[in-house]
Amino acid sequence: MTESPAPPHAGDGEALRERALAALLTARERTTLLTDSVDDHDLTAQHSPLMSPLVWDLAHIGNQEELWLLRGVAGREAMRPEIDGLYDAFEHPRATRPSLPLLAPGEARSYASEVRGRALDVLEAAPLGDGPALVRSGFAFGMIAQHEQQHDETMLITHQLRSGPAVLTAPEPPRAVDAPPAEVLVPGGPFTMGTSAEPWALDNERPAHQRDVPGFVIDTAPVTCGAYRAFIEDGGYGERRWWAPEGWAMVREHELAAPLFWHRDSGQWLRRRFGVTEPVPDDEPVLHVSWYEADAYARWAGRRLPTEAEWEKAARHDPVSGRSRRYPWGDEDPTPERANLGQRHLRPAPAGAYPAGRAPCGAGQLIGDVWEWTASDFLPYPGFAPFPYREYSEVFFGPEHKVLRGGSFAVDTVACRGTFRNWDLPVRRQIFSGFRTARDL
Repeated sequence: MTESPAPPHAGDGEALRERALAALLTARERTTLLTDSVDDHDLTAQHSPLMSPLVWDLAHIGNQEELWLLRGVAGREAMRPEIDGLYDAFEHPRATRPSLPLLAPGEARSYASEVRGRALDVLEAAPLGDGPALVRSGFAFGMIAQHEQQHDETMLITHQLRSGPAVLTAPEPPRAVDAPPAEVLVPGGPFTMGTSAEPWALDNERPAHQRDVPGFVIDTAPVTCGAYRAFIEDGGYGERRWWAPEGWAMVREHELAAPLFWHRDSGQWLRRRFGVTEPVPDDEPVLHVSWYEADAYARWAGRRLPTEAEWEKAARHDPVSGRSRRYPWGDEDPTPERANLGQRHLRPAPAGAYPAGRAPCGAGQLIGDVWEWTASDFLPYPGFAPFPYREYSEVFFGPEHKVLRGGSFAVDTVACRGTFRNWDLPVRRQIFSGFRTARDL
């Protein structure tokens, strides 16, 4: 059992430079769209205590880029050392950030722009083939592009939480081309989980290691709104037997009766999506559900959530070659024909879309559309080593956080691959989360 080799660009300094430049420019275009589409009031307002003001994210993006690329890679003096503490995510929780003396919108834009100009100069001169671990294979530049895209996803969540008319638009995703079987078999046996070859993989994805997974059956597509509506209409939110104790307490305390942003009007389920109220589409993967809701649905359906190892085996394992692929469809980078990524659309595609993105086992939409909750706690792999700082992953390890896999329509290709691991508290509903279910043979 092996993993796919490093992608072709991994050892080529100039190819890495071009790749890093494209990733940084793509991220900044998206950041600009998300921050220029609203006025200064919306930029500085806190639209939910769960989220930062958009202007905090904007300056934080610039500050992290300065810390890692200008100071870390190039060894330059700090541009604005007095603001480091303001934009330290661990020093100030989101709920308190509006009370800080943050940079005003114009200042934040100027700061992020000046940092970016200097960072591109650093990229042009940096030796990316070999050298220190931080710059080897362009890691620091890839990490910063991923960091900015992760905050772009966070800012898109804030856009979903803000009240008022729609300010973002995007074309509709492709329709389903066929009706695949409801579930597929993944035979038991070993496979290679994680990666030691992907140059921009983050520390919690490493190292590659062997896992032996018993055979199981998994949904071909994420659970749809229509299927989830059947759970609601069967009284799922009122039946304690389906819920973990903490989940049942959450349901009772907050009087939950449906996914976040759903409401019932004149006998019809409606939802609010980026400022637009619309009927809930039955064929689309359900979105904005917590781990507890996903787990309760799975129990109600006589199934369970897949483990993280099961999810990755379904997504990556090629039984013909015995290798673990970079993506379900192979080792090639994502394309618009294979996955719903990069905020190209502002919603998941219907179940059964993207046949070109299916895995060898037959499961589809494993990459993009919705983050998928798994049954697993967020834990380190055997041989884990924190890099380049403990606070990215290590401080979150433990049973408090559940793992999500696969990415969503809000995730860019630079921050999404078959090994990428996301994690969050099981109560979280504002994130672009859905799920699929599994069962034992």
